[in-house]
Amino acid sequence: MNAEEIEAGRARWQARFYQTARRPTEFRTLSGLEVEPVYGPQNDDPRMERIGWPGEYPFTRGLHATGYRGKTWTIRQFAGFGNARQTNERYKMILAAGGGGLSVAFDMPTLMGRDSDDPRSLGEVGHCGVAIDSALDMDLLFDGIPLGDITTSMTISGPAVPIFCMYVVAAERQGVPVGRLNGTLQTDIFKEYIAQKEWLFAPEPHLRLIGDLMEYCAAEIPAYKPLSVSGYHIREAGSTAAQELAFTLADGFGYVELGLSRGLDVDVFGPGLSFFFDAHIDFFEEIAKFRAARRIWARWMRDVYGAKTDKAQWLRFHTQTAGVSLTAQQPYNNVVRTAVEALAAVLGGTNSLHTNALDEVLALPSEKAAEIALRTQQVIMEETEVVNVADPLGGSWYVEALTDRIEAEAEAIFQKIRDMGSDGTMTSGILRGIEDGWFMTEIAEAAFDYQRKLEKGDKRIVGVNCHTSSVEEPLEILRVSHEVEREQNRVLADRRAARDRKTVDAALAEMTRVAAGEGNLIPPMLDAVRAEATLGEICDALRGVWGVYSEPARF
Repeated sequence: MNAEEIEAGRARWQARFYQTARRPTEFRTLSGLEVEPVYGPQNDDPRMERIGWPGEYPFTRGLHATGYRGKTWTIRQFAGFGNARQTNERYKMILAAGGGGLSVAFDMPTLMGRDSDDPRSLGEVGHCGVAIDSALDMDLLFDGIPLGDITTSMTISGPAVPIFCMYVVAAERQGVPVGRLNGTLQTDIFKEYIAQKEWLFAPEPHLRLIGDLMEYCAAEIPAYKPLSVSGYHIREAGSTAAQELAFTLADGFGYVELGLSRGLDVDVFGPGLSFFFDAHIDFFEEIAKFRAARRIWARWMRDVYGAKTDKAQWLRFHTQTAGVSLTAQQPYNNVVRTAVEALAAVLGGTNSLHTNALDEVLALPSEKAAEIALRTQQVIMEETEVVNVADPLGGSWYVEALTDRIEAEAEAIFQKIRDMGSDGTMTSGILRGIEDGWFMTEIAEAAFDYQRKLEKGDKRIVGVNCHTSSVEEPLEILRVSHEVEREQNRVLADRRAARDRKTVDAALAEMTRVAAGEGNLIPPMLDAVRAEATLGEICDALRGVWGVYSEPARF
């Protein structure tokens, strides 16, 4: 790009910048030097076609012309433990301490679509997240928290749609118009088969549910994002940065193809897709990954899937610092790791962020550790001045080379996935890759390679295989009492006894009738939830229609 074209791009950026609301703050260094909102080349730079300007295609430098001068990222801490009342107290603490949104962690029975009193739930209720059995639990979870004003993310995939229905009903009971709701639902079932292994049905019925949800939200809740496509769990399973990026975006392309197959307008449903990435410990690689992600997504949405609007080309993403990088040895080192990873996410332009607590490798976060994790973001936001300049590392020879390299690796993986399919679509390739175990094998090989380097000492982790002497003392960790499970089951039994059984049965029967046919499942599922059908009852009714899925044994 020559100097004249660069100046034209700078002028376009300036026009957008000055037309956009900005925070009423002075933007200076600690020593008082005024800084520009963005920096770019003064002369010819052939890289500018790929780098661009903030708020301009291909969005390598961010979605908004103002960067964080317009709005900082949302502090969205992931939390959930015990029962709904206990988690509600933690949410109120997070919001009072400066959290900007909520992110719900569910326990294992809920993630698997089981009620707390299911024999398979024994010993797991409330231990890795909050237990949710029916809409009344959702009422308690958000008691005193106005759902029309607070954005809420829910990390759940298999039973995501019935949990979403409970969230909608909780909002109705608060008197909030459904159309005002804003937040995200993970719903990403592809990554379950690829990495996390929490599914209910075979892929096709899950895609049916996701398609129904996309249609419903496009028509009824335009601001809500029904699909948060998750790379976090792929990276935590052991993938490389390039694999995380490529597998995640490929899944996203599959959901775009699902929406198009439903006859939906990509410029309408495209903005409802969001992403969830891992911020690992390799500082510059992570920044490059985030920048490459925006660029790839924008190009594919425009050139492959026909998206015409900026919003449909935007890759919005939430980031969580890497749980897999935390160590049980010398756990206070985890505060440093988390801060480095959070800063990488911010310099990569994340839209929202969760910072892990120092004790999460041992248990659910204590209140003290959760506060330190929250304050880590606030120190970055309020003290470091990294919010002053959009994409401050843009133009760095190293960062730009890494961005290009990761993009090229991702594109090569996309081609492999498409080649696996029968019709050239990303969806067909993903389904074949799941069936053949290709994704799992690729991740396993990457994880094995990392572990081998760790054991040989080629990769060093402080407190684990180097600098192991310490004066640390045992941590006080959060323990969830078994009384939580007993009380949850008692309350659940009382709810079942108090409801109108005929209304519940009729609602479940209508839902299964639609499931066996071709209608949209969201309205009858909402009716079942309003009647206080439990999560297990809803999921079991669907299992009766669609069966269950077991992964083939592989060696």
